[in-house]
Amino acid sequence: MHKIQIITFLIVISVTNHASADWFKKTMPVMGTSVMVELWHVDSELSEAIVDEVFQEIYRIENLMSPYLPDSGLSRINQNAYSMAVKPDAELFAVIEQALLFSVKTEGAFDISFASVGHRFNYREGKKPNAIEFEKLRSLIDYRLIKLNPQNKTIRFQRSGVKLDLGGIAKGYAVDKAIELLRQWGIQYAIVTAGGDSRILGDRKGRPWIVGIKNPRADNVLISLPLENAAVSTSGDYERFFEKEGVRYHHIINPKTGHSADSLRSVTIIGDDAMMTDALSTSVFVMGIHDGLALLESIEDISGVLIDQANNVHYTSDLIGLK
Repeated sequence: MHKIQIITFLIVISVTNHASADWFKKTMPVMGTSVMVELWHVDSELSEAIVDEVFQEIYRIENLMSPYLPDSGLSRINQNAYSMAVKPDAELFAVIEQALLFSVKTEGAFDISFASVGHRFNYREGKKPNAIEFEKLRSLIDYRLIKLNPQNKTIRFQRSGVKLDLGGIAKGYAVDKAIELLRQWGIQYAIVTAGGDSRILGDRKGRPWIVGIKNPRADNVLISLPLENAAVSTSGDYERFFEKEGVRYHHIINPKTGHSADSLRSVTIIGDDAMMTDALSTSVFVMGIHDGLALLESIEDISGVLIDQANNVHYTSDLIGLK
């Protein structure tokens, strides 16, 4: 079970500002974001070797699950799964299987086929599909078009043009695998962060790690979370977006409409593993305050902080002390 200590101050203590001879930290660009690993160990040379091995593991997962690398396992599915049954790596099959279970649990709010429309957006260049293309593509967002054969471990698409993107679950999965590897090395104190997804192993040698929830419309931190042995994921409409004619187009797509979800600005989920918190932060962002909080309250050992379009903050019942 994750452990959170309730505090009322709103000043963030950056996890990167503490340093000693026994702490080792490394940051690398991978999985389309900045990944940071920091750990404590008595042997600094061994620390560096362990961190390098962690990054090798994360690169391995990227090569399996990235929709942008043409030779990745996921790309091969996107290229071939309509014309033939594709048998991916067992690990990739298992992650897709979990993603579809989240789709069922959230009644389609979580849907990895969002990429059927999402791949036509270029957030850096401010480009989006035209109205005719959009109407053609949005009907392809439907997790029920993804058919898994559990016996043969194969996958097929029911319609041409379906595309998958594991952006709402793969980084959390990679963070979990990194923590698993650190545990195998006997590491007791560490943090792994991949964009908006983090997982903490132990505490910070007698103190909690302090993770800040950003103000979605400014550079300050609204809330500070003191955490240990926990995963935390944040999804926000400020991460990848552009604005055109007064509309904010961002990467969290509502599968029911094909448009960017627009009832929230930010969702932060705290739980025990990053794969779960990653998927839930995306799901709740799409579901909105009422349905999102109801879902979170129904899941054991899950906490949430939601920021709406007026920048008002909403909490699950176990975090009322943060107000």
